[in-house]
Amino acid sequence: MKLMIASDIHGSAYYCKKMVAAYQREHADRLLLLGDILYHGPRNDLPEDYDPKAVISLLNPLKQEILCVRGNCDTEVDQMVLDFPIMAEYCLLELNGQTIFATHGHHFNPQNPPMLKDGDILLNGHTHIPANQNMGTYTYMNPGSVSIPKEGSAHGYMIFDGAFTWKDLDGNVGHFKQCLCRQVNFTSRQTDPALLRFRDSGSVLPGSLLTSYMPGSRYSVR
Repeated sequence: MKLMIASDIHGSAYYCKKMVAAYQREHADRLLLLGDILYHGPRNDLPEDYDPKAVISLLNPLKQEILCVRGNCDTEVDQMVLDFPIMAEYCLLELNGQTIFATHGHHFNPQNPPMLKDGDILLNGHTHIPANQNMGTYTYMNPGSVSIPKEGSAHGYMIFDGAFTWKDLDGNVGHFKQCLCRQVNFTSRQTDPALLRFRDSGSVLPGSLLTSYMPGSRYSVR
């Protein structure tokens, strides 16, 4: 299972197009978005080609392939125009026996971590800064921002394909100064990823990576 992870599009049609092109080029099975999809936010300048309606039209055709958590700039009106659920505060993913707590980062972050077991991964967006940091009992990771990267980082994303890799939107592998290393391999355990089913009024989305999709989502795991 190959997973692409991206965050903080903030309504930029230009960089959303590049992200979708990267997703197609990577031939990933799922696209995990860590929030802040349509609105630029009052603390940010307008990103290049700010056009939330165009972002909607780019993402909705991928609704069967997108997993998403809510960012601090995402609202109920955004959910009304997006065809995939965006309102979950966090989700738990099980990849090759590794537990990942994925959330935007404005509530749960290294300064206020959730309940994690030793060896878990905390996956955030929000800061717009790519990161891969050993926090002692867990690892903190961040893909950075698609449209408004900060501290000299690239417009980028992450790939999981048995290991985590950070890349810019043109597909170049990054070695960001905020990261401890470019790539992190999982342990040697060969547990297959959990492929669970989602049910939404009886419909089924097969092959989801989510093992828990928390309150706020219109989906629940059965």
